[in-house]
Amino acid sequence: MPGVVDTHVHVNEPGRTDWEGYWTATRAAAAGGITTLIDMPLRNSNPPTTTLENLQLKLHAARDKCFVDTGFWGGVVPGNQFALRPMIEVGIPGFKCFLIHSGVDEFPHVTEADLRTSLAQLQGTGRVLMFHAEKELAHVKPPLNEPREYATFLATRPDEMEVEAIQTVIKLCLQYRVHCHIVHLSTAEALPLIKEARKAGALLTVETTPHYLMLAAEGIPNGGTLYKCCPPIRTKSNQEQLWAALKAGEIDMVVSDHSPCTAELKLLESGNFLKAWGGISSLQFSLPLFWTSARQRGFTIQDIVNLMCKSTARLCGMEKRKGSLVTGKDADIVIWDPNKDFEVTETIIHHKNKLTPYLGRKLQGEVFATIVRGKIVYMQGQFSHKSFGECILTNITQ
Repeated sequence: MPGVVDTHVHVNEPGRTDWEGYWTATRAAAAGGITTLIDMPLRNSNPPTTTLENLQLKLHAARDKCFVDTGFWGGVVPGNQFALRPMIEVGIPGFKCFLIHSGVDEFPHVTEADLRTSLAQLQGTGRVLMFHAEKELAHVKPPLNEPREYATFLATRPDEMEVEAIQTVIKLCLQYRVHCHIVHLSTAEALPLIKEARKAGALLTVETTPHYLMLAAEGIPNGGTLYKCCPPIRTKSNQEQLWAALKAGEIDMVVSDHSPCTAELKLLESGNFLKAWGGISSLQFSLPLFWTSARQRGFTIQDIVNLMCKSTARLCGMEKRKGSLVTGKDADIVIWDPNKDFEVTETIIHHKNKLTPYLGRKLQGEVFATIVRGKIVYMQGQFSHKSFGECILTNITQ
């Protein structure tokens, strides 16, 4: 199959390499059949990729450490609108912003006024603006007296926070005619809005993740902070609606949103959902995670190619090189057995901190080998002696 293109990965280097780094993240990617990943501008690399100078620091940090090809998103923060074009000129395919506090102070969230100045800069460039689509709502003030209960945390991030943010995205997308992208959609309540926006001509794409498709609020134990992420994992009923939207083509792609941290930050002993770091580590397992559930719902391997290879390559401007097995494109290939079961254990995990809510789970679809541009970088638990991955900057034309 074509190698997976994962456009939503938090590598955290430079700045917080005790959380993750290029060496460990790209090995995990290779072991999971991912041949290209795109690194997010924050969460938690420091400095974030919000200027050309900071991008150069990223490129320097990644040099000679990548086992798979690696690209980079830029970031939009208040006041950096004039830093966007210089990053575009060197090959950044798009930018990420937050409509709510990002979790780290060095990457502040944007207002609608900030977005308007940034979207004006992006018009005509062919680049995408990606949104963490949640908004603070003044009336959302749930009781916080049971911090070990998942329901307490879930009540702090209700569906309407996502819906409200997506309404803002749609309004701006239609007005500025710039490609906008909703990252990690968790609520099915926004799907009718997205459908109507596309009918009205919005250049809008949407992704979701394996954790929203495989995990449900009803199954999260008290104190199970390994399951905490933002937006949160919602109900089983919501999950089934996400699957239906995938089947109908209303959700464009599936990505990992690999967001690792150290064990200390997950507060595993206290199990305090309100204070624990939010993020799920799953980079190595996104292909078998998706396949394990998708095949039960009638999805095919071609659907995986469309959702995890072709659509993601198109999002990051790499469709001329990545995402399909076509003469002239990079020889990025994953060889895997869709019928082989395996158990997620700490001994097989290659990302730095062996934290994941999937420990002990039986999955289907074991990766045998991963080939990047014709070179075997992973085979049966072993990695190439050298990191063959390249840092890729893209040249998108409108």
